[in-house]
Amino acid sequence: MTKKLDLALYALSAVFALVTALTSTLLPHRAWGAVAAWGYLAAALLVYLVRRRDLLAWAAWGAVALLPLVIQSVQRAAGRTDRAQEEVLVVEQMGESLLHSGTPYLSRTEIAAIPLDERLLGYRPYQPGMSLFGVPRALTGDHWFTDARVWFAITAVVTLAAAVTLVRSLPTPSAVRSTRPLFQPARTTAPVSQAEAPAAPRPDSGVPVSPALVRAIQAATVLPVTALTLATGGDDIPVLALCLLALALAATGRPGWSGVAVGAAAACKLFALPVVAVLIVHAVVTGSWRRLLPGALGLPLLALLPPLLVDADALIENVLRFPMGHGLVTSPAQSPFPGYLISQSLPGGRYIAAGLLVLAAAVIGILLLRRPPRTARAAALFCGYGLLTAILLMPTTRFGYLLYPAALLLFAPALSKDTGSSAPRHDTALYRH
Repeated sequence: MTKKLDLALYALSAVFALVTALTSTLLPHRAWGAVAAWGYLAAALLVYLVRRRDLLAWAAWGAVALLPLVIQSVQRAAGRTDRAQEEVLVVEQMGESLLHSGTPYLSRTEIAAIPLDERLLGYRPYQPGMSLFGVPRALTGDHWFTDARVWFAITAVVTLAAAVTLVRSLPTPSAVRSTRPLFQPARTTAPVSQAEAPAAPRPDSGVPVSPALVRAIQAATVLPVTALTLATGGDDIPVLALCLLALALAATGRPGWSGVAVGAAAACKLFALPVVAVLIVHAVVTGSWRRLLPGALGLPLLALLPPLLVDADALIENVLRFPMGHGLVTSPAQSPFPGYLISQSLPGGRYIAAGLLVLAAAVIGILLLRRPPRTARAAALFCGYGLLTAILLMPTTRFGYLLYPAALLLFAPALSKDTGSSAPRHDTALYRH
């Protein structure tokens, strides 16, 4: 069944990429589709020939996301101006502004001085940490390897690999149930020598990757919405990868590093703040909040400090006023989700959509407090459903933002293993490691 699902995923993704290449009005998207369609097709043909589904997913990611990214970066460095989405330019401009003025943001007066048809690019609606991805280009000039997407990809590869390695290190149910009970009958046979004794099972030694983890890898890499985003824009992918790493670190009992990972994500983009909130509640319930909070809250606040000291109003203009629709120009983020349709079709629709969003946030907040997540799996589900609700109800949003709930919801089952705190009820062993 899993092979059939893989075949369907890669085949349908190949169709999506081909349609994108032929019909998209965005030239970077068309360029992505022309390359990715072949990668998805190759993956579909190899589904029944490659035994390791996870290795096929990683290889497919290279073909449908990393290869198109490098091709577009090289073409852009050679002079093509239609090989990157606007967010790539914005992030690189943030890096340049950070080096030259100490803040990645332009003031409202500076934005007003930009010609009207280019004024949108004057806004930088990201957190200050995102500017670091634009620093390489500001330092060394226009090269393919200084393209912000290249650094998005490097961060994503390293972070996702770390998250997958951590999840694979979780004890499997068979390993948990085979642990020796606390009270064991006396031996009736001669003890086995140390040389003859079987070695303790190691999570990564020959153990296949679970189907749930493979599906999580696919959601974070080869799903068209994630592959297309990385190849053409990419700023959401390292944020998503850091959030997944934070959940994996929480699942393996590393709350301090989990706070650092999710704090780094929130220092780059506000989309990570709901994940921060959920992980804080999880940390309070599990008694690990003292280790989580310094990174989870400290890093975003530390990133805000330089822009606040240099020009606080410029920070507010870019990070708050513009996303809320009070900038000199409006955001082009428009997708036919309920929040956008309500805001556009009903009298006072924008206020109605905002009210529904606040109501949904209140309901989720109450559920979070009444039934706080005690496991990383429950935390991932809270994050996924919460972000899905917010994306559907936001008056201005993008279709590509769905990559967050898709990856988080499919990552959650991979975090669920039968450990000492979540063992099967029918297991009567008196002791578990």
